[in-house]
Amino acid sequence: MTTLKDLLLHELAGIYDAEQQLARALPAFEKAASAERLQKILRKHTKETEEHVTKLGTVFEHLGVKAKGRACASIAGLITETNVLASTFAGSPALDAALIGAIQKVEHHEIATFGCLHEWAELLGNGPATAVLLSILEEEKTANEALTQLARARCNEEANVESAAADTAPNAADARSAAREAEHLVSARPTKA
Repeated sequence: MTTLKDLLLHELAGIYDAEQQLARALPAFEKAASAERLQKILRKHTKETEEHVTKLGTVFEHLGVKAKGRACASIAGLITETNVLASTFAGSPALDAALIGAIQKVEHHEIATFGCLHEWAELLGNGPATAVLLSILEEEKTANEALTQLARARCNEEANVESAAADTAPNAADARSAAREAEHLVSARPTKA
């Protein structure tokens, strides 16, 4: 029979791997970002994530087992999605908004996971593990809130302003196409005798 502790250890192994993946991926997201404030947030969160790996090692110790990761496919998928968005929107005014949205998906996954782990450790009566997991959970919530504030204060609006400008100003190719169409219509008009 599997127990709540087995579930806790299973999920802990997944997030242990996830945090290692993120510690490797976040510097690339920081490099892709164009907003200095976003770069700063990601730089700070990279350091926190590296510390999370160490803290999770202590959680394993508090639970009496050796730290061991389990491949976390969901984080791998979210990292891939973030990389695709970074590539797709590179050079675009929507880049930072896209990065924030993708990274917040990661944060929400972490918040959900650390929330469950914290509750389970508390239910199992493991105070030291509970305290470490709560501290990580709070850091994840703070990182998510910083991203939300930046998106609202700057990045979403910048992407929207640029989008509106692009929608109202035809590009050169569209203008040339419209001119050719107009020429065709004029030349196709029957002449009066």
